[in-house]
Amino acid sequence: MSQLTISEIYKAAEVLQNVARHPKLIGVTKLNPDAEVYLKPENLQKTGSFKLRGAYYKISQLSDEEKSRGVVACSAGNHAQGVALGATHNGIKSVICLPAGAPLSKIEATKALGAEVCLVPGVYDDAYKKALELRDKHGYTLVHPFDDPLVIAGQGTIGLEIIQEMPDVDAVIVPVGGGGLISGVAFAIKTIKPSVKIYGVQAEGAPSMVKSIECDEKIMLNEVMTIADGIAVKQPGDNTFEMCKKYVDEIVTVTDDEVAAAILTLIEQQKLVAEGAGAVSVAAAMFNKVPIKGKKVVCIVSGGNIDVTSLNRVIMRGLVKNGRDCTISLILSDKPGQLSKVCSVVGDLGANILSVEHKRNSSNTQISGCKLHMEVETRNHEHINAIKQGLRDAGFTVVD
Repeated sequence: MSQLTISEIYKAAEVLQNVARHPKLIGVTKLNPDAEVYLKPENLQKTGSFKLRGAYYKISQLSDEEKSRGVVACSAGNHAQGVALGATHNGIKSVICLPAGAPLSKIEATKALGAEVCLVPGVYDDAYKKALELRDKHGYTLVHPFDDPLVIAGQGTIGLEIIQEMPDVDAVIVPVGGGGLISGVAFAIKTIKPSVKIYGVQAEGAPSMVKSIECDEKIMLNEVMTIADGIAVKQPGDNTFEMCKKYVDEIVTVTDDEVAAAILTLIEQQKLVAEGAGAVSVAAAMFNKVPIKGKKVVCIVSGGNIDVTSLNRVIMRGLVKNGRDCTISLILSDKPGQLSKVCSVVGDLGANILSVEHKRNSSNTQISGCKLHMEVETRNHEHINAIKQGLRDAGFTVVD
């Protein structure tokens, strides 16, 4: 990665000065009581993601001849919008290859920014192959989503902004997919202040960089499955893999439930909407996946383009993970007054019953018994345990 220098990142910062937003740090938050946790809200960026920075800088550095031919890119969302805006702003043509199953909202957002959208049957890999075909056929310049020195330089401007605003930062937590964001941020910060710890976070269902670092070679995953679709990358880039090995202190994973809990917490506590990929850094801080106790820490919230049709499901997962919603199952005697007594116990303990399912003739209950499933709105996990104990003390059998 000899092409990348700190001067290149400073140059990118100048180019992006009046193009990208430069959101100030938010904090101190209450995301982790043992650390000073701040947020770098790139979800407030134009297009809703940090991707604008790298895409725009790459496009701005093309020669006049390259600009005349146009650019092509492949993306399921955030990179597409960054390339579209960058190309339109520079007065050049852009073609974006999207999987045919991409959310309609992302397709329309990309078109609205001036790009020509090419829908490709299949998945991301099929769309990428199509982008390469169009590049070779028409002479377009391919704007890679992460494995390009100029794209990495653009993303590195986030690192400059963090250091400039908070020179005494101890650690920065960064979402990792293909590795473009963390490569730029880690290179910029480590060059200026090597003592700062850089932690990367991947989804448990898409740990391509984690596995690659462990094996000391690029690993191609057979499949990826996570609600953090923006970082669901099967294989890291050549450049980003090498830079992560050199500049990143540790990369960890978080579960989908932890990501959902982070999304919910950001909405409730900070009034910020983050997509799954953008919230993994916050999940790592909330659930102590990295050693930040007593430290001043910045979590990069990399994007906020969550599909509203899935937001309700994510919030429900977050409520369950945080102990705000639970299902309690009981074995009851099938006689009058039992349900009333259950409701009384739950109500007296300050919980709200949302729904009840009453089953007779269950194969695992006695003939004179029945099974009750209650969805209950609760305060936290301690409250759930108190309700279960209260039901037991009242003589009911709680099924764990």
